[in-house]
Amino acid sequence: MARPKKFDPEDAVHRAMEVFWERGYAAATPQELGERMGLGRGSLYNAFESKQSLFERALRHYHDHESPRLLALLRQPGPVKERLRALFHAVIQADVADPARRGCLAINTAIELAGRDAAAARLASAMFARTEQHFLELVEEGQRTGELDASRDARELASLLLNHLTGLRVLGKTAEDTTRLTRIVDAVLRFL
Repeated sequence: MARPKKFDPEDAVHRAMEVFWERGYAAATPQELGERMGLGRGSLYNAFESKQSLFERALRHYHDHESPRLLALLRQPGPVKERLRALFHAVIQADVADPARRGCLAINTAIELAGRDAAAARLASAMFARTEQHFLELVEEGQRTGELDASRDARELASLLLNHLTGLRVLGKTAEDTTRLTRIVDAVLRFL
């Protein structure tokens, strides 16, 4: 007799994250989520209470597993502007190469749900704040080393970089190639 598969909640949440990332919250049906997660509808609700609860866990999973990979580029050795360029170019390459044009789940969530789902908006906002904090630390480092103008407000520059990253991710959903996006990166880095 075959043994039943063990349920792995982390793997199930990862699979749900993929569905939400590809389809968005509203378009992701419980049936599709269950199929991708290997769960029946009843099991899905027994394990995760609701679609919204599952979505919040999936968004946290994204926050904990996907974002750090990109943000690690900011902690590499080397000049600040080159680390920023590496991050922006990695984002551009990933977005343009993705046939599904998923972009960033946090940004997608903010666009789709911010006015209707306070919990999802808070989670997306927390992700943006984390990214902005990484930018702030990098700007302050660049100001200490003299690579960036120390007379400029570091928080303003960090906010500008967050806005730039967010805009790149949105534009990357429709860009046919990297030309325009690279031009934008070059202009922002010259501005710094």
